[in-house]
Parts: sequence; structure tokens; C-alpha cells
Amino acid sequence: MMVHQFHIILILVLIPFVENTHFRGGTITWRPLNTTPSGATVQMQIRQRYSWNRASVFCNDTYIASLTQIGDNTSVSCVSGTCSTWNSNLIYTKTYCTDYSINGSVSSGEIYYIRTVSLNIAFSIAFASGNWFASLVVGANGLWSVINRINTIVRPDGYLNNSPVATTLPVIYKAINTQHVHVVQISDLDSTDTLRCRWSIGSTTNTNTHDECADVCNGVPGAVLYNDNCTLVFTLTQSAKYVAVALQIEDYYTSTSSSPMSSVPLQFLFYGYLAPSGCSTPPAIIGNRPNRACIGTPIGSNVTEYVIAQVYCPGKTITDFVTSSPVGLRKSIYRIILSWIPTATQFGPQGFCAGAVDNTNVQSNQWCITFLVGYDSPNLIQASSVQGTVSPIGTIFANHTIFSIQATRQVNRPSRNYTYVYFNDVATGTSVYTVDCGWDPHVMYSGNTITFYIPSPPWIPGHTYYVTFDSGVASGTDFCKPESSPITDSNFWRFDIWNPAVSSTTTTTTTPPTTGTVTTRPISTTTVNTLV
Repeated sequence: MMVHQFHIILILVLIPFVENTHFRGGTITWRPLNTTPSGATVQMQIRQRYSWNRASVFCNDTYIASLTQIGDNTSVSCVSGTCSTWNSNLIYTKTYCTDYSINGSVSSGEIYYIRTVSLNIAFSIAFASGNWFASLVVGANGLWSVINRINTIVRPDGYLNNSPVATTLPVIYKAINTQHVHVVQISDLDSTDTLRCRWSIGSTTNTNTHDECADVCNGVPGAVLYNDNCTLVFTLTQSAKYVAVALQIEDYYTSTSSSPMSSVPLQFLFYGYLAPSGCSTPPAIIGNRPNRACIGTPIGSNVTEYVIAQVYCPGKTITDFVTSSPVGLRKSIYRIILSWIPTATQFGPQGFCAGAVDNTNVQSNQWCITFLVGYDSPNLIQASSVQGTVSPIGTIFANHTIFSIQATRQVNRPSRNYTYVYFNDVATGTSVYTVDCGWDPHVMYSGNTITFYIPSPPWIPGHTYYVTFDSGVASGTDFCKPESSPITDSNFWRFDIWNPAVSSTTTTTTTPPTTGTVTTRPISTTTVNTLV
């Protein structure tokens, strides 16, 4: 097994060439600059992201560093609804290049516009043109249609709506003749909304009352879409061919609402390849953060995250990355450190995705994280020499069962299972007890405190133990529930077990936590997605 650590320099600065051929997908999202309605108009920030065949639409590191725009300058037109205020102040499809892949022949870009539109109206905007490319299974050399529904009607809670956001790689490699499960990362700044995915529809019987997918409707033959968690189950059958995925992500005020408040397009590609002979296990992206992690990112803060790629076959190495990055991201090729100072204009969710490609052109599963700009994560507070934020510290008895730690903000149980706390023996460097915070009823969350009850303590007299934490052991309350950082430092929280054989007269103990007994242990009702 080989592990490769890569460092991407990610410096995001808002930075306001695409030929109309060889389209590779895209998305359009929006949000009001102020969700509290005032007057007769509202300022909306519209985000566009598109990908292209790099042979037609060039991008490289120089383009990214110099803020070069790529793509044509097609206008995004209003195709249904109340179009008057939009058509007098159009936006255009040329974007700032953010990513490229030489081996995958992809260039991608992103741009933001701010426009003033009337309050209490709804309308749909479209980037519709041609052409896709010849190696599509469905829609070869056909037209595309990327359509978004903007809605400035005041919600039942008195606020203006934010559209959902979806993040994806433009091209995802998958072996043919194998069933695959792919989860699309979706989120919504209105955290109480219900999100659903559906296939884009080529007729007018949809939310947008317009053709949403042109020639790539039903572009993945035989695929099944699970609407509630945006999960695709599919099998590719043709090598060296692409299939186009055309989806609409829609938000509902409640789970029983009959009509969505907005509709966001997401179009991307799967590429089928014949698995190489011998070991064909794909590489994987691992690291401090799990796939689909949400990270609180205050405006103006210095953010650093690490991406690590791992190969599992002898003789294989990582040769390329396919990425999808926020505008302004700068990166080296093989060493990736995500390093970013977000600006106020990038408030809200900003997604980053990566896929590692090895020297046999086998790609890892997509790995995505969401930076939640303008919000803090609840970080765990390190133990000090005085009893306080962590309990216990110092020397304790071998029958001690209750442990607690405080965070900087209110905490909740993580929404993702397999989020562990590890109690480790210093003598062996191995874990003697683990607890999954996603579901275990012995973990309790109250205010900014997490309490662990260990019913059968494994402590050995005379041994020292330390506690480490996965990313997301503490989750916040905002939006996608920003996660606490992982803790791997063996000195972050330590305690010793009293050994009566060494000393029967002198002990050092800590003040017991205020919760001396556990009378109830609320049970989590986490629902597990068995497809993932």
C-alpha cells in the first residue's frame, strides 16, 4: 500500500473562451444577499459553473493564476415566469478558469453575478446551446439545456429562499459491467428545508415549465435515482464512452410540501473504462476529513486542509487529479494542501471535490468537502492542568466510567455514522475502546458538552491513556452542521490509572464531573443509507 500526500495552495479571491462545442456539464445556483425582505426588490447572487473539453477550451496554471476567463459569452436568458426584470439585466456564461485535467481533457470555470430582481416573483433562466460531443452514449453531438428556477416569493417563515447547492467532479471514471453507487453531494443554506433530486425532464411538465435537458435526457441507460438522498445506482456497459447525468435538485419547505421553492440543475459525466488486468483496485482519497464533510470557515480566516491519495496495487502511482474548486483556487499538481482565506462575497457553502487517477487511468471515488463560509465549527477544547473543559484528567481509578469534554459552541450528534472517539493505551499505541458518536446511546450531547459512558472500563492499573477524535465528533447547528476538527495529538487529553501495587497511600485524583451517574441514555435514531 502506498500513500501519497499532496499539497494544493488554495487562495480564493473573487475574480470576475468557451467555444459552444464539447460541453461537459454545469450548474447554476443563487442566494439573496439579505434573506430578510425589504422594499420591492432583492439583490441576488447568481453562481454559474461549467466544464468543457480542454482540447476546445484551454486552461492551465497560468490561466488560473492570472484570472483568465474561459468560454463564450452567451447570455443566460429567462425562459419562463416573470421575465421582465431579468431580461433588462442579463448575465453571461464566460467564467474564470478554476480547474483543468490534461489526461481527462477537462477545463472548468466559475463566476458570480449580482443582479436586482423584483420581490415575490418566480422565473426560470437557462444556458441552452450546443454541442455535446460525439462519444456520448445518449445525445452524441446534441444540444444542452441547463435551467434554474429563481424564486423571490417570501417563504412561510418570513424569509427569502436560498437555492440548494450541488458539488461534483465534471467527469467521473467508472469500470464497465460493474454496478456502481454514486451519491451526489447536495446541501441548502436553509437547513430545515427538505431536499430531493429528480431526473431533468425534456418536456414542459416540470417546475421550470421548459425543456431541462435537451438531447441528454435519460442519459444513463438503466440508472436508478433515489430522490431523497440523491443516490444513483447504475452500470456502464460501453468502454471509452461517456454518459451524461442531468439532474434537478429541488428544495421543499417541509417534507409534505407539494411544490418546490427552487430547482437547481446539475449536469456531469460518467466515463466507462475496461478494468485493467491484474490488480484493479481504484485509488482512494483519504485524510483528516471524510467524504462529504462540512467545515465551518469564518470570513477572513486562514483555512488549511490536507488531501491524501492512496493506491492499493503494486507498481501503481497517482498521476493526475480531476478537481472541482471554488473560483481562485491555485494548486500544484501532486502535492495538495488546501489553504484559503474566504471573502465576504463567498458567504455560504463552497464545495471542493477531487478524484485521484493512477497510472492505469483508474480513478478514485469522488471525494468532496463543503466549506461553510461565514460560520464557525464547534472545536473541542484541550485539557489543561486544572479540571474544567475535560474530565477526568490526572490519576483515576480503574473502574471510572464517565468522561466528558467541552466544545467552543453548542454541539449535536453527528449525522454520519463511523465517527469515532478512540481511547488509546500509551504503552501499546493501540485503541482499547472506541465509540461511534453517530449512533451509540452511551454518547450524550448537551449544550456544549459531550459525555461518554463506558459500561465496562478496560483500564489497566498503572497504564496511561490518551483520547483522539475523528472529524465531526462534535457537529454544529448551522446548515450542513459544520464539523469539529480531527484530534490526533496524543497529548490533547491524557489520564492515568491508579496502581495500588505501587502506592496504596497516595493518589492524585481529579474532581469528578458534575454528572456523577447516568440514569438515562437517549437513543439515536440515525437512519443508515444502505446504498453507501
